[in-house]
Amino acid sequence: MSQHPTTFAGEAAGDSGAGWDDLATLHRKADGGGVLHGLKVIRKGTLAELVRFVGTLPAEERANYMIEKAGDRAYDAREIMGLLARRDFPAA
Repeated sequence: MSQHPTTFAGEAAGDSGAGWDDLATLHRKADGGGVLHGLKVIRKGTLAELVRFVGTLPAEERANYMIEKAGDRAYDAREIMGLLARRDFPAA
């Protein structure tokens, strides 16, 4: 996974792009968060898998979802579509 150092000394692995293989979870945007947020996961997979999935949804539904990348950040529908359009997005 891209957020981990390559050695005990902590050298960077180099440019790992968006971390397409990092673990991520799909959530409803308005799931309320809170203590039980982790139990409200709709789907788990790599960042690339979830971006690809959200890209298959009808445009009017995409705004209802967000992707949380493990230990990193959350992506809303606009950002997800931006990731899908990146030149380094992995082929299926």
